[in-house]
Order: sequence, then structure tokens, then C-alpha cells
Amino acid sequence: MTHKPLHNFHIPVMGLAYTIDSPIRVAQYGISSVISIIDDEILEKMKNFYNKKFSLDYLGISTKTEDYRAKRITAYLDMVDDIVNEKFEAFKQEITKNKEALKNFMAILPNSSHLKSGLQNLVNQKDSLGSNIKNFIETNLKPGSIDVNIMTKVDKDNYIKDEQLPVIFNDAHASLRGFAQSKLSSSMVLSAGMNPRLYSYIEEFDDFFPDQNGILKKKIILKVSDFRSAMIQGNFLAKKGLWISEYRIESGLNCGGHAFATEGMLLGPIMEEFKQKKNDLIQSAHALMITALEQKGKHTVAKPLEMKITVQGGVGTSEEHEFLLENYNVDSVGWGSPFLLVPEATSVDTETRNLLLKSGEKDFYLSNISPLGVPFNTVRGTSNELLKKQKEAAGKYGSSCPKKLLALSKEFSPQGTCTASKKYQDIKLKEIQSDSELTAEEFSKRKTEITDKACLCVGLVNAAYMEQDLKIKGEKQGVVICPGPNLAFFDKEVSLSEMVKHIYGNANILSDNQRPNMFINELKMYVDYLKKEISSSSAQITNSQTKKWNTFKKNVLEGIEYYHHMFHTSTFFKSGLKTIELQLQEHKLILTAIEIPQAEK
Repeated sequence: MTHKPLHNFHIPVMGLAYTIDSPIRVAQYGISSVISIIDDEILEKMKNFYNKKFSLDYLGISTKTEDYRAKRITAYLDMVDDIVNEKFEAFKQEITKNKEALKNFMAILPNSSHLKSGLQNLVNQKDSLGSNIKNFIETNLKPGSIDVNIMTKVDKDNYIKDEQLPVIFNDAHASLRGFAQSKLSSSMVLSAGMNPRLYSYIEEFDDFFPDQNGILKKKIILKVSDFRSAMIQGNFLAKKGLWISEYRIESGLNCGGHAFATEGMLLGPIMEEFKQKKNDLIQSAHALMITALEQKGKHTVAKPLEMKITVQGGVGTSEEHEFLLENYNVDSVGWGSPFLLVPEATSVDTETRNLLLKSGEKDFYLSNISPLGVPFNTVRGTSNELLKKQKEAAGKYGSSCPKKLLALSKEFSPQGTCTASKKYQDIKLKEIQSDSELTAEEFSKRKTEITDKACLCVGLVNAAYMEQDLKIKGEKQGVVICPGPNLAFFDKEVSLSEMVKHIYGNANILSDNQRPNMFINELKMYVDYLKKEISSSSAQITNSQTKKWNTFKKNVLEGIEYYHHMFHTSTFFKSGLKTIELQLQEHKLILTAIEIPQAEK
């Protein structure tokens, strides 16, 4: 029997460790969340921590064990599953016996939920309350999903001494195997674009194929930023007999972590295309999948399997949440960054959480600190930034690079070097120091480009170590955090219950600070992004660059027209419509005034 999820929001993956144990914290209330499984070291540390805390009997797995990365991941996920199931059973007992606890639980369910109205009916009936409620809870409640995230690009080759290991021991491959071999029945979110080699590896594991009843034990979720890439990736996997159970659409710029800007395609028009063409995705993938399953001699399915469309990035009010659900028929809305201010839900140290509470719009920015060379959302004043500045004042640059997860540059070594490492930055700085043709301005710009890169592998997990007071080895690196710019409008630490009530419109945790509508906010980011792209391009302008910028500008202008129509015809956002209209006009004027440089002849 398949249950509908209790909630219509989910907590997406954040950093490498901000949601490392979120399922242990929130799954018993039916809330789904996502764990990053690329860093086996933090998973092993957290497993040992919870092992002690709950007196479990999971053994440590040393780096000397064969295939230790995958084994550590499997063990951690199995342990999380055990803890979640135990907490869920205890929670069901509690709300069956304790009326106050039951009322508190009902208060965090969606207002439109059948579960909520069913429980309310039972509470209103005075007789045989206990057994009726117990049966109802047993039948209708289920814990939130323990989902995992793999960033497909983080797939470094691994070595023992100088000998390269087979591809299946690459970082992302080992993570995938760790999830596939766990006892979880949940979903794997693949983000950051297509990795054909990794996608093909999924075929090795039966859990991703339908069983004789058409049930998938393990599901695939693809994080995408437009319809075209969803169709390409969905069909690629369908040809292997693999089904995409969910397309998770994320705003290109109004999101946390790495920002993959679209070609000026705004979230509204992108969602509209998914709404109009969802059936194309389903039919095209189903036909390809059936053929592949037959060729493989696997169980086939008569009807297409369920395919969900979800969305995340910059949502901040219950009205925006409701609008996305109703207008685009999405199954769930991701609320990420605001949960960094909920100690019950995410793993953040006190100092960093306080920094987030007091940071305003100007403090959240799109940085160049990621070694992947992709713009990265972060906030000013992190402990990592301060430590980096102290080191640089002493003439020291780069990280000791203890984890090497992002050692993907093959420029100086076949084994890969991370662009945030001391080794890489020292060589690069020497290169520009010996280049006599660089002007002082060019030298300074190149130096900043080189030394901007920060060690994300360590910076993105330190908060979890610090929150649980776990020992951190190696040099002090401080914390890197990657919230979306939307967090600027949230300035209070809140309880899980308050946050969920805010999402469903039963409370408001936003101060009265003129927060723009999420679509307007994203539009502004795209206009600013184009301006910055043009002003910072110092190299000779090429035809392809001019063409790219023209397409970008055209797409944003078309997005503005779409929003004019959307806001006018919708029953939502009526109270702020005048302001929204003015803001659309203003951004249109700014955009129209941007001159696209022509290619130099």
C-alpha cells in the first residue's frame, strides 16, 4: 500500500552536513529530508556519535577496509533507518496516549490534509477514543523519507599509492553503491547535471528496477533547472530501464549552494512548461523504459509509474507555497535555507546560526569561492572567511586539502589537485609573479581569482562537528555555509513547530521587512547577473558571447511578460499586486537599458 506523504513540503540537502542527521530529527513527524552522502568521513563520525548516544552496536569502519567509503555510507544509512523507525514507533505511542501531544501534531499538519480532518473527527468523538485513534494512526501515519543526495560532478578517481582504482571506486560511484546496498526504501537525488558513466552504473542494482508488483524499492530524483535537460536525462535513464520518480526543479539563482544560472529562463515560465508538458515526459520515458526492461528480461509495468514534479528555491511565505502547489500542480515544495534557523531540524553551530540571524540582504552574495568554478551562494563574515584573511595577512594561501573530494583539476597531476589547495595556489601565484607583462591591476585581479577559492570539503562539515562537540583534526578552517539569498528576510531562531505552521499559514515568523515576492526576487537576481557578466568580461567579446547575452536578455524579458499575465489572472498575491506591477516595470526598464556589447571585428 502506498501512503501519500503527510506533508507537502520537504527539506532539501544543504551543504555536506547541515542536513546530515535531519531525518533523525524530523522524520517521525512525517517530514522528508535529504542527506548528502559524498563525504564518508563525516558519516562515520556521526554514526559513532549516534551509536554511543543510543547505545547501538554498529562497528567502526576504518579506511583500511576494502571499499570503506561505500561500506561507511551503507552503515550510516542503515543506522539512521533504525533510529527513525524506533523514534516513529515511540511517537505513535505518545500521540495515541497523550491528547496534548496529538493536538500539537495535528497543529503542524497541512490544513487541507485528510489526515488532519480524520484525526479531528476522532478527537471530536468521545467514546472508544483510544482504540479508534490507534487504528487510524497505524493505518495512515508513516515517517518522512530518508533521501540522499549525490552531486554527480564530485566523482574523483581514487588511488592506492600511485595505482588508479577501477571507476566503481570513484567518489560518486562509491556513494551510489553505499545507498544501493543500504536497507532504505527511499530516493536518491542526483544534482549538478548529467554524468553518463555514473548514470549507467545505476543499472547494476536491482533495487532501482520495478519488482513484480511494479514497486521501486529505491527511486531516482533528478534535480533540474529546465524542461529540456529533464527530458534528455529522463530518456537517457529510461533507455536503461530506469524511471525518474521525481523532477525537482530548483531556481537557478535564488537557491542555496552552487548556483547554475539558466539562460535567463525564470522559474515561473520553467514551471509552466513542466505543467504543460509533464505528460510528454511520462509517455516518452515509459515507452523507452518498457523496451529496455523487456530486453533485460526484468519485470515490466503496464501503466507508467508515478512521476512527481516538485520545486524549490526562494520560497518564503505560505501564500507562495500554496500558489506553487495550486498553480503548477506540484507535489511538494522545498524549504531549505529557512530551516538553518531551526535547531531541531538542522546541524548548525551557534556562532554560524547567529551570523545568519543578523545578516541582511547585502550580506548574502554569489561568490567565486567554490573550487568547482561554479558561482556559490554564501554569506559574509563566516569563520572560514575570517581565518582565511588572517592567513593571507601572513602571506599564506590555500588549504592543506585533507579530504580531496574536489581535487578535480588535472593541470598539475593525473591524480587531481583542488584549486583551493595550498599546492595549487602556490604554483599559480608563482606563475603570475613571474609574468612581467601583467599590469598591477591585472595581477591583483588574477591573484584574487586564485586565492578566492575556499576549502568546501572541510568548511561545509565543520558546523556539524562543532554542534556536537566532535574533535576536528588538522588546521583550523572554520565554517563555510551556503544559504540562499532568501534567508536575508528571516531573522529569528524558531522551533520546528513554528516553522511548519509558518509554511502552512497558521503562524508568521517573518518580521515586517518589505520582502519582495519570490518571483520578483529571482527576476532581480537575473537582471543583476547579466549586468555583472557584461561588466566583468575583460577578454575580447566573441560572437557566441554576444549571442548568449542576447538570448539571456530576451528570455528574461519574455519572463517579465509571463509574470504580468500570471499575477493579473491569479487569485493569489492580490494585496501586493500594485507593488509587484511597479517592480516588474522597474526591472523591465533596467533590463531594456542594458546594452549587449557587440563582438569585435
